[in-house]
Amino acid sequence: MGAIFQSLGRTVLAGVVLLALLVLAVGTDAGTSHVWWTFFMRWLHVLCGVMWIGLLWYFNFVQIPSMPKIPDEQKPAISKVIAPTALFWFRWAAAATVITGLLVAAMSGYIVPAMTLQKPFTAIGIGMWLALVMAFNVWFIIWPNQKKALGIVVVEAAEKAKAARMAMLTSRFNTMFSIPMLFCMVAQQNGGL
Repeated sequence: MGAIFQSLGRTVLAGVVLLALLVLAVGTDAGTSHVWWTFFMRWLHVLCGVMWIGLLWYFNFVQIPSMPKIPDEQKPAISKVIAPTALFWFRWAAAATVITGLLVAAMSGYIVPAMTLQKPFTAIGIGMWLALVMAFNVWFIIWPNQKKALGIVVVEAAEKAKAARMAMLTSRFNTMFSIPMLFCMVAQQNGGL
């Protein structure tokens, strides 16, 4: 058992195998109907969303507030190793969340009414628009500025500081948006707003 948990890849694979065994044991119609594939896509959407918002909240609740407490000689461990890896998963989780969410909406037949905020899909539509703004921010504001702040793209010190501040403020904006976005996503399946 220890060998499984020594490797992230083996741990994730074990989780997938456990899921497959549970699905088989319950005896569902796994993979045989449109309803099942829609459910599966929704599950992928939630899985990707947990990764995305989990990392967003990690940055805002843990990493950013902790950085001033870390001695300067230890900060490169964060900026050169941890942050670039976390940002990789962060931006791709954002993309995967948006793609799977749009696929769920299309497979369920509500993509147009949701995107145009028609009843009864107003709540999910608002959530989708908030998520789209957040994903745009990840890819086109946070990531370009983080590359400068982390030294992946070399810039002068003043521009590096400005980029770090812009990335942080945009990340905080996304944290603010994540609260009503998550509410709207849950509200829809419970009767909407």
